[in-house]
Amino acid sequence: MSPGPARGRTTGADGGGRRGPQRRWQLVRAGSDAVPASTRRFMARARQRRMRAALPWAVAAGVFAVAGLVAWTLLGTGLFGVREVRVEGAELVTTVQVRDAAAVPDDAPLARVDLAATARRVGELPAVQRAVVTRDWPDTLVVRVTERTGVAAVPRGEQFVVIDRAGVVFRSVPQPPDGLPVVRLAEPGPDDGSTRAALEVLGALTPQLRAELVDVTVEGLARITLRLRGERVVVWGDATRGADKARVASALLDRKADTIDVSAPDVVTLR
Repeated sequence: MSPGPARGRTTGADGGGRRGPQRRWQLVRAGSDAVPASTRRFMARARQRRMRAALPWAVAAGVFAVAGLVAWTLLGTGLFGVREVRVEGAELVTTVQVRDAAAVPDDAPLARVDLAATARRVGELPAVQRAVVTRDWPDTLVVRVTERTGVAAVPRGEQFVVIDRAGVVFRSVPQPPDGLPVVRLAEPGPDDGSTRAALEVLGALTPQLRAELVDVTVEGLARITLRLRGERVVVWGDATRGADKARVASALLDRKADTIDVSAPDVVTLR
């Protein structure tokens, strides 16, 4: 009896037989139309929700990155460094003096300059009453100074020092500046009582007295005298009742007297 055909048998390269399972399936790729439309819509909406949720974070990250780059450029590099210190309003002080007082290094990042501290340093110059410092981008520091205004000149040796309305000494000159009265006292300064008394007297003078005034001498707080043209003297006494004393002395300027004593303005003495 002849044998039937063999099933499930494979023939190897060596001619031997080897049994094994036969593959009865096939891998195929499904087309897009194989997914239901409702599922596709759900998946698209899910992707949109994920994108909308991630968008603010992406925008924030971009903003932080740009801000960090800008901050690094302004604060950490010399790209926007100080190239010029422009001085405005200076007459009594020189531009070099102001720049030296400001003490801002060349190419220092303009954004990192301490404006208040720079203004304080410039304000320490004797002739500067106030300083304001601002930035002028991209590379300029602007220093605007307000200088002191002299109100009197005080002899000091062979020189004269100029004081402002607060009694601050801020300038030394060989001659009294035009239009400034001369005040003779020992130690001019904002904390000196004689200086304050002299300034009060000057502030009380009428235009007539100012026109005749040669100088004011303060020998003590109650020993203030005015020397006028023609070697005439007004005994002022202390600095109180300045307006009354100035009015009475002005009314007596036409009198023939070498000395007008208004130290007690209610009882005037002429000599």
